[in-house]
Amino acid sequence: MIRSRRIAAMALGGAVALSSAVLAGPAHAAPVADTPVATVPLSSTVPTEVAYTWAGSSGFRYRLPEGSAPAQSADYPGVVPPAHAGPDDLSSGTDVITTVSGATVTQQHRSTGVTATVTVPSGQTYRAAAGWSVLTQDATGAPHVLRAAADGTTTDLPVTGLPSGAQLTGTFVTGGSVRRLAAVYTLDGTTGAGLVDLADGSFRTYLTAVGSSPQIVFNDRWVVNGNKAIRVDSAPGTAPDTITAPYLGEAQAVVGDQLLTANAMFLPGGATPELTAVSLTDDTARTLLAHSKGAYLPTPDGGALATAGPSSVDWHVYRVTPAEDGTATARKVLDVPAWQTVPDGLALAGGELLMYGNTTRVGGVYGFYAVPLDTTGRPTGLQSRRGPALAPTTCLGGDAACPQLEALGDGRVASLWTDAQGGEHVLVVGPDATTLVSVPTADAAGRIGTGTGRYVLYNGGTPGSQKVTDFPRGATAGETALDRPRTAAAVWGQRLWTPGSTQGTVVAYDLKAKKNVATVDTGAPCAPGEIQAVDTWLYWTCGSAGPAGVYDRAAGRAITVPAGQARLADGYLVRENRTTHELLLTDFHTGTATTRTVAVLPAGDQNTGGSTGRWAVDRFGGNVAYLTDRSRVAIVRAGVPASPLAQLEAQTDPQPGGPSTLSPWRPVWQLNKPADWTLTLSSASGTVVRTVTGATAAAAVRASWDGTTDSGATAPRGTYTWTVTANPRDGEGPALTLTGTTTTP
Repeated sequence: MIRSRRIAAMALGGAVALSSAVLAGPAHAAPVADTPVATVPLSSTVPTEVAYTWAGSSGFRYRLPEGSAPAQSADYPGVVPPAHAGPDDLSSGTDVITTVSGATVTQQHRSTGVTATVTVPSGQTYRAAAGWSVLTQDATGAPHVLRAAADGTTTDLPVTGLPSGAQLTGTFVTGGSVRRLAAVYTLDGTTGAGLVDLADGSFRTYLTAVGSSPQIVFNDRWVVNGNKAIRVDSAPGTAPDTITAPYLGEAQAVVGDQLLTANAMFLPGGATPELTAVSLTDDTARTLLAHSKGAYLPTPDGGALATAGPSSVDWHVYRVTPAEDGTATARKVLDVPAWQTVPDGLALAGGELLMYGNTTRVGGVYGFYAVPLDTTGRPTGLQSRRGPALAPTTCLGGDAACPQLEALGDGRVASLWTDAQGGEHVLVVGPDATTLVSVPTADAAGRIGTGTGRYVLYNGGTPGSQKVTDFPRGATAGETALDRPRTAAAVWGQRLWTPGSTQGTVVAYDLKAKKNVATVDTGAPCAPGEIQAVDTWLYWTCGSAGPAGVYDRAAGRAITVPAGQARLADGYLVRENRTTHELLLTDFHTGTATTRTVAVLPAGDQNTGGSTGRWAVDRFGGNVAYLTDRSRVAIVRAGVPASPLAQLEAQTDPQPGGPSTLSPWRPVWQLNKPADWTLTLSSASGTVVRTVTGATAAAAVRASWDGTTDSGATAPRGTYTWTVTANPRDGEGPALTLTGTTTTP
């Protein structure tokens, strides 16, 4: 629902010519910027495809098609090379890499380095290879098994046992064994399949009437096609068994006594893709790998490779191997990197980086994604979705400030969306992967101001229009909490800050009490044209040319700061020099403003909207993020101590009809920075009946009580005292204790 804006990076370069006649003037030194503590990509939500190019008993080779990178190798841990490997020991062929060039077939044992060469005789054509064995066909179509001899020559073993009159179709299947190879033939209008024993060149038919496109998988125990399976060691003439166990997907490999199936074309509602193991001995089925789809490959050691993972950023290759009892086990052998896309917007709040972009590689499906950060700005977890998938919006043509994002500090992010009729909506997604709520503004061409927790400021495109939208806990739709004439304004917690009636004053309006609760004289020599509020800091400016300042409400002092488009944070502000492309941080927490360059932004960036397009600050006691010329988000430390932990707003009213398992009490305490918390509920006698612990979602405590005690019993009806103790995650300042009451019906 938000328009995509691709950020173009421009490479800069140049040279200065010097001669003995003309001396160049002194060069301007490049600004010294902070070194990022981390860079974070926006990753595709579609798992990266893995193309296997070879697999053996010591490891495998693969390509990642999205990056067009060369083939890469992965080793299995703990592999011990055999004491002897060579064509005289077919079992050692499980680790052979085969290369074909004309009539020369080169074989190399990967873990020992032993090599051998097979020469295809004149009149024969290479068809397939399994381990140390090479299958060819002569001019009559008859198959042969070739192997390198100790003296450097090639042995030729004609295949025997094909039914009289049978014609090979050219379908040869390898994988699952180095002693056997599957071949398909036609005879009298029907199609059959069997195995070539590569040790003695004998062929045996196992399956008949396999259809025009058989899907044969096998190992040294079983041959399977469709729902028909037969043991390799069964007596000649034995009819195959019918697999009756329900399973989804196509046959991928046989491992031990297990048929592995996956990649179902259709799944029942609520089902997720998986790799299923179907027992060929008792017809039972079980999930071997959940969330598995994509690339599978039988391996010559009787195992298989499979891709699986809960998400594209938690995606892996697993090695499936047989156990002694015939079952199959899976072990992770490779972490597959996610394909990277370009963020179209970013926001930062409460130690969370929020990125917006198209993560599906095709089509116009966009979304918001969060990456948790520690107090230094380094990622501590994987990318996760916030809110549902969105379609691109229709931002106004030429709107360089689009998309507009405001991270609310409670795990949610606000943006603007324009509907098909041109109406503008304030949209809020999160804190989970499905929730989306909105408020129609009855306006267009507006801008998001600031927001915290449940409240978002909207400045309408219509002159004089300004609204505060409200998105309380659990609401399926937002509402307009305040509709007023447009002035400079800022929302922090449940307070709206606007210019007062006298020059330089700023008034705090409580959005819950619906009345003015404070007036602050900032000392500004004007009626501020812009106001921002964070914790006890009030930022004002008289216009783009200044002057500008910050008023410290805690210390009662005014601080002069540089003018220019800026974003206020806790104890500092960040602004961008559009001429030098410097991102400048001004630290004023001591009462004196000092400025440094934290980054030099890409010169070719088309977004002139400032924060949310190119860079963002964490107003909730955090750091600074910006988009690099490599389309990644870099994090730099602000280096400014955060304010003590404080509550900005709370929603603690009792749950109607609750609390219960189906309708728990879900209080929210909005804090000014991240914390770890403990919630206790005590009876009227002071006995603690329930203790709940957790960590804030961004900077919001989101707890849940289902009305039971720590033992699981239902708490008696009555009034309970709740106490929240929050410990600041950054270690700055004391713990915060909040208390109140709630009731059970």
